Amino acid sequence: MLEKGSALYEQIEEIFNLVVRYGILMMEAIGVIIILASVVRCIYFLLVRKHRRNLRLVLAHGITFALEFKLGGEVLRTILARDFTDMAIIGCVIALRAALTFLLHWEVKEEHEIDQADTNIAIVNEKKNRRPEKKDV
Repeated sequence: MLEKGSALYEQIEEIFNLVVRYGILMMEAIGVIIILASVVRCIYFLLVRKHRRNLRLVLAHGITFALEFKLGGEVLRTILARDFTDMAIIGCVIALRAALTFLLHWEVKEEHEIDQADTNIAIVNEKKNRRPEKKDV
């Protein structure tokens, strides 16, 4: 009876490990696809549309979004860690990816504020250049 329970436990554990491994692979693949799609989108805007404004912002958004998936994959990887060395390595990778995500969020915020300031300056300059028409009385 004990052997049946032990064999069932091992089978369930193997299925669980398999699901987690495929989940990690899927999260990592989604992250890579998002990064590649962002790069292709930026190249398209740069070469085809000749649109150079906000490309850094578009790329930074894509990389930040991709890092969220990559970070999720690392969190799933902690489930499979069996010893302290594995946990320490995974913890370092998570810390690095979290720092990258934080820095990218900060850069996106700064870039967005610069873009907003440039837009506001352009609007003000456009209003200054318009002269009201004088009506003859």
